[in-house]
Amino acid sequence: MSLRRLRNRAIAILSRAASESETRVMMMEGVEGDAAAVAAAPRYVLNPARISSEDILFCVDVDAESLVEMKATGPGGRPFARLDAIKQSLLLFVHSKLAINPDHRFAFATLSKSAAWLRKEFSSDVESAAAAIRSLSATSACGHADLTQLFRIAAHEAKKSRMQNRIFRVILIYCRSSIQPQHQWPVNQKLFTLDVIYLHDKPGPDNCPQQVYDALVDALEHVSEYEGHIHESGQGLTRILFRHMCMLLSHPQQRCPQDYLDIPKSLVKKSPAADSAPAEESAIVPRQ
Repeated sequence: MSLRRLRNRAIAILSRAASESETRVMMMEGVEGDAAAVAAAPRYVLNPARISSEDILFCVDVDAESLVEMKATGPGGRPFARLDAIKQSLLLFVHSKLAINPDHRFAFATLSKSAAWLRKEFSSDVESAAAAIRSLSATSACGHADLTQLFRIAAHEAKKSRMQNRIFRVILIYCRSSIQPQHQWPVNQKLFTLDVIYLHDKPGPDNCPQQVYDALVDALEHVSEYEGHIHESGQGLTRILFRHMCMLLSHPQQRCPQDYLDIPKSLVKKSPAADSAPAEESAIVPRQ
């Protein structure tokens, strides 16, 4: 091979090597540029938040409708009234809530024509809560229900709770099928969260549970600091009441909007027999 041909081949090899080296450098610069761009992009940071212990005020409707019989019987076949089931569900809630966080505290009130204290001192003591629950008793028909005093009590106590870095919640259990609750409360005072469980009869000529439910939703949205939840049942089934009470164990600072809830999920695998079983239908239309 001539000297010229060897020189030309050497020049071609060196040119190819230089080109490949330049390509690698450009690729590395591109990677470094992408990395720099990623590093320069703002990072999403979830700021730490303190979940406060709760002071929870239970307010139980003691109107005569709280004595309506459920579809369950007590010991010896004795009819099981709404108030009996409410007492059991309150005990379930207190025990479960304290198992989650023993620093939660509870107090109790009743609702007849207006709200009144049953046990004013907030406490984490189970025996004290159980004694207050056992002392619940129904009155005669009340005629109307004014929630204003309940909201005054809650606002006053909520201010004291805030000074202790706690949050305040009211859980109202309402039993009247034809009496819409009333209140006079400024819309800009949201110092506590209101949850509601509404037990009612099926719609009929003498009652209007849908209108009562709507009034309860209005009250909840009017006063709640965090996301308040409302659950209702006209089935007369104790297990539905217990289910609703368990759903209220959720902490107000950790809740999603109620419209997004899709719980509880059935643990039983669906089968043709299950599909043919009667569903638990509600006569109440939830507000969107």
